[in-house]
Amino acid sequence: QVQLAESGGGLVQAGGSLRLSCAASRNIFRINVMGWYRQAPGNQRELVAQITSGGTTNYADSVKGRFTISRDAAKNTMYLQMDSLKPEDTAVYFCLVLIDRDYWGQGTQVTVSS
Repeated sequence: QVQLAESGGGLVQAGGSLRLSCAASRNIFRINVMGWYRQAPGNQRELVAQITSGGTTNYADSVKGRFTISRDAAKNTMYLQMDSLKPEDTAVYFCLVLIDRDYWGQGTQVTVSS
């Protein structure tokens, strides 16, 4: 079992940057899959980025080249660096880890103004 806590969301102008953090309550070294999802009002939750314990990453086409996912096992934390933000990136962002089942954080709001 694991608890997750996201932070780092906020209001930013288009073109700006934010870094989201997802702190886990246990060691993440052996967690194979961790990821970031987002959900905008009226939309389904969608994958933003994913990272494996080996460092393999996968990104949604809409964020490739702008977002970077990383993990720091020493700090039990996963990050999402978001650059060149666009208004369409506005959503609640959730972190996910896959162990025996999916575990989700409570979400953090990201709002990008035009």
